[in-house]
Amino acid sequence: MIVNVQTLKDIAEIEFNDIVVDVIITDLNELRIILIDGSFIDVWFSLKLEGRYSYHWERRFIDGSIYRHDNAPHMKWRNITTFPKHFHDGSEDIVISSHISDNPELALKEFLGFVSKHV
Repeated sequence: MIVNVQTLKDIAEIEFNDIVVDVIITDLNELRIILIDGSFIDVWFSLKLEGRYSYHWERRFIDGSIYRHDNAPHMKWRNITTFPKHFHDGSEDIVISSHISDNPELALKEFLGFVSKHV
């Protein structure tokens, strides 16, 4: 499935302009969002695996943390109630349920809302 990353870019730039410095479409189904604190969010949608996605906020170089909603079916996280959807909450190893929307536009708004409370 091709996701309209231009629409996602517009959402980030317009609705979250208080925390978003720049948005770069890096590939057909990918974008990078640069934030005011120098951290970034990578948003990715698989072209090969229908419905596979990742919303990844990279902060390791700032404070060692990462935050990521994704739905890769890692068997390590099969006990998570929303499996295969899961959320890396500050670390690769701290994983909890993910209730992010399956709609890319809503999911981006939800994730950027989370980010705006923590940046």
